[in-house]
Amino acid sequence: MTRFLPGVVAMTIIVVASNILVQYHLGAWLTWGAITYPFAFLVTDVMNRVYGPAAARRIVLAGFVVGVLCSLIAAGMDKTTLRIAIASGAAFLLAQLLDITVFNALRNNGGWWKAPLLSSFFGSALDTALFFSVAFAARFSFIDPSDDVSWANEHLPLLGFGPDAPLWASLGTADWLMKMLLALLALVPFRLIVRNILRPRPVI
Repeated sequence: MTRFLPGVVAMTIIVVASNILVQYHLGAWLTWGAITYPFAFLVTDVMNRVYGPAAARRIVLAGFVVGVLCSLIAAGMDKTTLRIAIASGAAFLLAQLLDITVFNALRNNGGWWKAPLLSSFFGSALDTALFFSVAFAARFSFIDPSDDVSWANEHLPLLGFGPDAPLWASLGTADWLMKMLLALLALVPFRLIVRNILRPRPVI
């Protein structure tokens, strides 16, 4: 288990930092948490490539537990709601598990970059779709009737220049585009870590 400790520590730092930084805006459509959170996929992919899917799932579980604890603490401080906490936890867990599944399917299929890039692509898409729809879309208001996120359903041009769409759709689109940009950039540290720092083990 100690060999997985760097992954657990890295995932914990990313989840905690993202829960804090999501409170601070970066432009009209993003928060600083959108910059830190996508690196969770990098940690998962490195652990998957080096130690296999079973180890990666342990890292994801550690991140999920930390994320739930952060959400509960924030909820106690009136900085979040039950609905957002559920959206955050479900999106993280399901997206990371999808990332692991796709990565493992592509592990030995094509170039070294294909597995981390495509797994992050599908995982990020699921993460963004789940979080923003469950957290803000009117159709999920039954989760926490006391929560008022009506502001997120106000309509305006998508990202400021596209067709009219709910505000949460613009926020989600910007979030996903940032995840894709960082997934591309993360290929560099992924390659360096796997080749020069850690060495892949037999898949377990």
